[in-house]
Amino acid sequence: MKNRGFYVDLVRMLGFLPRRTSYYKLAFLPKSALKKHPSGVRLNNERLEYLGDAVLDAIVADYLYTRFPEGDEGFMTKLRARIVKRKTLNFVAAKMEIPDLIMQIGSPGNKSKHLYGNALEALIGAIYIDRGYRAAKRFFIRKIMQKHIDLVQLVKKDPDYKSRIIEWAQKNRIEIVFESFDEHITGQKSPAFISTISLKGLPSGTGRGGSKKEAEQQAAKKALEHNQNL
Repeated sequence: MKNRGFYVDLVRMLGFLPRRTSYYKLAFLPKSALKKHPSGVRLNNERLEYLGDAVLDAIVADYLYTRFPEGDEGFMTKLRARIVKRKTLNFVAAKMEIPDLIMQIGSPGNKSKHLYGNALEALIGAIYIDRGYRAAKRFFIRKIMQKHIDLVQLVKKDPDYKSRIIEWAQKNRIEIVFESFDEHITGQKSPAFISTISLKGLPSGTGRGGSKKEAEQQAAKKALEHNQNL
């Protein structure tokens, strides 16, 4: 990859033609490169990284909100954190051959892996400035989520039963509905909550708990036990 032109490699990675190549060159220039503009201003990707970090958070939140219509705030927040954590971004950046582009820009110094994830965030920032939010989101979905991130495995890492069954239902395009209500029992000050899960319109699990969240977890666990292939 290093023996081909930077522009050709960049277009191959992006999947579209950049309007301002200078943004992308800056995205692959870490602070450790110690480069300066002729005016004396230091050049590095820190500002683009800052912007890309914020844009990436918005894109992932947007993506998960659409992908998991039954997912609650806690589920989506935890899943987003797994996607954007430094270890994941470093891994994805290496798979995308971002280290080679960093080298092409002329930064053979610090080879710490965290620079790769930083450059990936800066790249998102560059796309956002160059082509806008929609282009940045499309790049994230096509070039990162679909190629390098196993969403099913990320969900499975969580013992959260509700997360697991929601992901399974989405993957298999099966309608899933949670219905919860409180149940007042004589002699108890606090109400108990009952939650049911329906798959394809059929009841698949019922759970009870001291909170709505606990009841939903128990219902999801029952549904998982009922459907052993989940």
